[in-house]
Amino acid sequence: MLLLTMMRKLYDRSISIRLLVIIGLLSFLSLNAAAQTNTLLPPSGLMCDLVGATAYQSSNDYTVKASKVNLSDTTVQFVTIGSEHPAFSWQMNDTGNNVMQTAYQLLVSDNSLLSPGVGTWDSGKIMSTLSCGNVYEGPALKPGKAYYWKVRVWNNHGRASLYSLIATFYTGVRLQRNEATTAYPLQITEVNPGSLKKVGNVYRADFGKDAFGQLKLTLAADKQMDSVIIHLGEMINADGSINHHPPGTIRYARYAIKVLKGIHTYRLAIRKDARNIKKEAVRMPDYIGEVIPFRYVEIEGYSGALQSTDIAQLSVHYFFDDQAATFHSSDSTLNAIWDLCKYSIKATSFAGTFVDGDRERIPYEADAYIAQLGDYAVNKEYTLARNSSEYLIAHPTWPTEWILQSVLIAWHDYLYTGDIRSVKKNYNDLKAKSLMALQDSTGLISTRTRKMTKEVIESVHYTANLKDIVDWPHDTETDNFVFTDYNAVVNAFYYKDLVILKTLANHLGKKDDAAFFDQKAKAVKVAYQTAFFDPVRQVYVDGIGTNHASLHANMFALAFGLVAENNEKNVLAFIKSRGMACSVYGAQFLLDAVYDSGDGDYGLSLLTSKSDRSWFNMIKMGSTITMEAWDNKYKSNQDWNHVWGAAPANLISRKLMGIEPLTPGWGSFSVKPQIGSLSFARIDVPTVKGTIHVAYTQSGKEFKMVLQIPANTLAQVCLPIKKHVKYQVIEDDKIAKSSVIGQTALISNVGSGEHHFKVIYW
Repeated sequence: MLLLTMMRKLYDRSISIRLLVIIGLLSFLSLNAAAQTNTLLPPSGLMCDLVGATAYQSSNDYTVKASKVNLSDTTVQFVTIGSEHPAFSWQMNDTGNNVMQTAYQLLVSDNSLLSPGVGTWDSGKIMSTLSCGNVYEGPALKPGKAYYWKVRVWNNHGRASLYSLIATFYTGVRLQRNEATTAYPLQITEVNPGSLKKVGNVYRADFGKDAFGQLKLTLAADKQMDSVIIHLGEMINADGSINHHPPGTIRYARYAIKVLKGIHTYRLAIRKDARNIKKEAVRMPDYIGEVIPFRYVEIEGYSGALQSTDIAQLSVHYFFDDQAATFHSSDSTLNAIWDLCKYSIKATSFAGTFVDGDRERIPYEADAYIAQLGDYAVNKEYTLARNSSEYLIAHPTWPTEWILQSVLIAWHDYLYTGDIRSVKKNYNDLKAKSLMALQDSTGLISTRTRKMTKEVIESVHYTANLKDIVDWPHDTETDNFVFTDYNAVVNAFYYKDLVILKTLANHLGKKDDAAFFDQKAKAVKVAYQTAFFDPVRQVYVDGIGTNHASLHANMFALAFGLVAENNEKNVLAFIKSRGMACSVYGAQFLLDAVYDSGDGDYGLSLLTSKSDRSWFNMIKMGSTITMEAWDNKYKSNQDWNHVWGAAPANLISRKLMGIEPLTPGWGSFSVKPQIGSLSFARIDVPTVKGTIHVAYTQSGKEFKMVLQIPANTLAQVCLPIKKHVKYQVIEDDKIAKSSVIGQTALISNVGSGEHHFKVIYW
C-alpha cells in the first residue's frame, strides 16, 4: 500500500503505471533518496508535445503492454511525435507551501542512459518558472527513432529536485521543423450489459450508456442455425423493447448473422450511413472500422443460453482518464448533469476530432469550442482539442460566428496548455478569422455588404459567402432575433476576437500588432454602444434598423465584456426575463454571462432546471449523451449524441465552482465560488500544473473553503460575502488580508499547498 500511495503521488495517469513496469521500484528509490538528501521529489506528469502517455500502444483497437515500440509494425497503433523540436511539460512535486519553480534542467537523448552533458541535448540549468511548453533546442531530432528525456527543477527555497523518471517518445517517419500536432490512436473499451433478460424469444441487453461502437457476442450452437437477428438502438418503447422507428437522427439498426456450429465469437461489421460519409465528414480509421451509437441490443431467434459475459459493447473513444476529474454536491440533479456531460465528452471523442454528432460527423467551430472547454474540465488531455482547432483553421464551416470562434479556441488552447506554438504557427490565419476585413465606416463588420469579397472568403479558407447564424435552429432557438445588415451577436464576437488578438500579440512579442488591436477593440466597443444599445430601455437591440431586443443580443454583449458597469443590472434583468430562450449551444454563453455578472443563484437554477428546456430533460427522455437540442420537439432531425449540449461540463468547473486559469499554463488561476443554494460542493480540476482540489460548505453563519493548490502556480481567491452583513475573513486560522470587489473578498497570490478559508457572519 505504501508503494501504491507513493506511485499515485508521482503519477496522475494510471496509463503510465500500466506501460512502465519498472516505475514502482524507481519511485520507491526516488522517494527514499529524496528523504535522505532533503532534495525535492522528482517532477511527474511529463508530457511531450502535450502527450502524457507517449509510450501508449494499441493493437486490434485494444491497449497493449509493450516494453518498446516496433515502428515498422503496421498492426500496432502508437503515438509519434511529429516535430524536430518538440515541447516538454511537467509538474512539480514539491508539497511545501508557497512553492514556485525557479529553474529547470532537461536532458534528451536517443540513449536511455541519460546523464548530464551526455546525449542529444543537455539544456543546462535554465532560470525559468516555465514548466509547460518548453521547446527542445538541441540538434533536430531524426525521424523514426526512440528518444528519452527527464527533467529536474529548483524551487524558490534553493532546493533541487531529483530527476524525473525517464520518459520515452517516438518520432514519426516525417518530421516538421516547428510545431506539429500529434494524437493518440483511438481505443476500445469493452462494456458488458448491466441488464440482460429474455422476453419471449428475444434477449434484451442494456449497456447503461449510449456509446459509439460495435457489438461483440459469443454464441453456441449444436448445429449451424439460420440467421439470428440483432437490433441496435438508442431509444426504447414503454414496454422496454427497442424503438425501431425513432424520430430524428436517433439511431436504430438491424443485422442478421448466421450462427455456426460450436462456440464462436462474432463482431458485427457496422454499415456506413450515407448521412455521415459526405466529403466534409471525418471518417473512421481502418484499424477501428465503422461505428454506430447504441445503448440497447436485442438478440432475436437465438435458442441458446446467453450470459452478460457473452455480449459486449465495443465503445470507441479517444484517450480518456476517467479519474482525472470528480465533482459532487448537495444537489443530486446537478451531480447527474455533471455525470451526463462528463461522459458525453468521452463518448463523442470517437472520431478523434470533435464532431457535431452522428448525423453529419462534421467538425464545427461552435461544437469544438464547447467540447474543448469541457475536455479541459474533465480530462487532462489537450491533443484532441488542438487537433480539432488546427483542422478547423483549414476546414472552416459556413456560419459567421463559427469562423469568429476560431480565435476563442486558439486562445483557450494557449491559456490551458501554456504552449503558444500553435498560436504562433496560425497567427496570420487567426487574424483573418477575426473578419476585420469586413469592418466598414460604421466601425462594425457585416457579411451583407460589398466587403464580403472573394479575397476575404479565401483568407479564411472557405469557398462561399458566410451567413450569420446567432443560434440554431433559427425557427425555435433565436428568441425571434431580427437579422439586419449589422448583427449585434456577430459584432460581439468580433470585439472579443480583437481583445484576444491583442493579448496573443503581446505574448508573441508583436507590440505593434497589440497596440493596433487594442485601438481597434476600443473603437469597436464605442461603435457597438452607438449601434445597438437602447438607452431608454437600457438593453441591446438585435441590429441596426430594428427595435427588437432578444436574449442573444444581450447575453453575448454581457458575456464578452461590452456592457458598461452601470448598465449591467438592467441588462441582466432583461436576460433573466427571457429564461432559457436559446439552444443548448447558446446556453454556454448565457451561463457565462450570468455567472460573470455574479448571479450564482440564477445560474444554478438554469443548470438544475427540470423544464423541457434543460439538461435534466435530456436525462428524463432517456439519453445518456447530451442531445443536439433540448427536446425532440425543438429540432425534428436532432441526434442524441451531440457534444455541444455538454456545456455544464465546463460551466460547473469554471463558473459555479469558479476554477479558471487567469494566465497561460495556469501560472495563476481564479477560485471564485458561486454555488448558490448548495450546502456543499467539491471538485478535482486537472491542469498542466497538477490537480486543483477544492471543497466548499456553507450555512447561514459561515462559508468554508478547503483548497489544495499545486506547486508553481498562484491562486486569486474570491470569497462570497453577503450584503449589509458584518463578516470576517479567515485564512489558515488567521485574519486574512483581503479587498472587497463587488460581492467578494479577494485574497491575492495565494501560494501552493493546502489552505483553509472562512467567511464568518454575525
